[in-house]
Amino acid sequence: MTDEEQAKRSAADDEPEGLGQAENGEVEEPAELAAEDVVGGGEQPTERQQEREQAIVDEPVAESEEEAKRSAAGGEPEGRDRGLAETTEATQDGSPAANDEETDEPADETPRVKPEIPGMDLEPDFASAEDRPISYSEDEEPEADEEAEEEDTFSQPIANASIDLGADARYRATGKRKTAVARVILKPGTGAYLINGRTLDVYFPRVTLQRNIRQPLETVGFEDRMDVIATMHGGGVSAQAGALRHGVSRALLEADPNLRGELKRRGFLTRDARAKERKKAGLKKARKRPQFSKR
Repeated sequence: MTDEEQAKRSAADDEPEGLGQAENGEVEEPAELAAEDVVGGGEQPTERQQEREQAIVDEPVAESEEEAKRSAAGGEPEGRDRGLAETTEATQDGSPAANDEETDEPADETPRVKPEIPGMDLEPDFASAEDRPISYSEDEEPEADEEAEEEDTFSQPIANASIDLGADARYRATGKRKTAVARVILKPGTGAYLINGRTLDVYFPRVTLQRNIRQPLETVGFEDRMDVIATMHGGGVSAQAGALRHGVSRALLEADPNLRGELKRRGFLTRDARAKERKKAGLKKARKRPQFSKR
């Protein structure tokens, strides 16, 4: 046996089964190969590859099932597509989808009439303030009327005043207001005032102060039959005027003690105790304090 024959025989022994040689010496391929030899060169596929293959196979099946359900339902769209379709139909028809169905009842064509307000035909009748009747209960009375009555009463002179106007009659009293003191002497005369050697108009130029000083004699009704002589010191102009009125009232009480009730009710015998409060140590005034400073 030659070397060539031995080499051919060894090559034939090394070839896999199922493969044959043709007559002309070419290698014949098998008709069918095993699945193991095709995938991965004989290796088994992994789990991830199997899942991917299964997903690829299942996708067309799921789509086909959804299409079948839609066709069974009559081809109506669902979800958002259905809402869009209804909106489109409503705009095309010119009426909302909810009103597509026609009702059997006929529409009421009569116009709606607004109900009338009761009392619209009446004319307002306003009464003026003068025509309105003023009604008060038995227990309540208007305060304005009481004040007016008091003013009328105080303005009228005291009718039962009986003062001796003899030629030698002298009625002395002392009046005070704040720090002012007035020593007053009443005597029969023509109604003149002499204060520290000066007349009333000169010593008290204010008309208001003059009116307050004349009130006691006007109340008694002797403003033209008695003269007033006063000596004053202390206080200011207003305080001296109050002290003089207080002194004249007390002098009238000396002339006729029966005038106490009327003069006291009018407030002529009460000393006005209002006075300026004194300054305290550490304060700027009576109560005003210096501003607090934290730093």
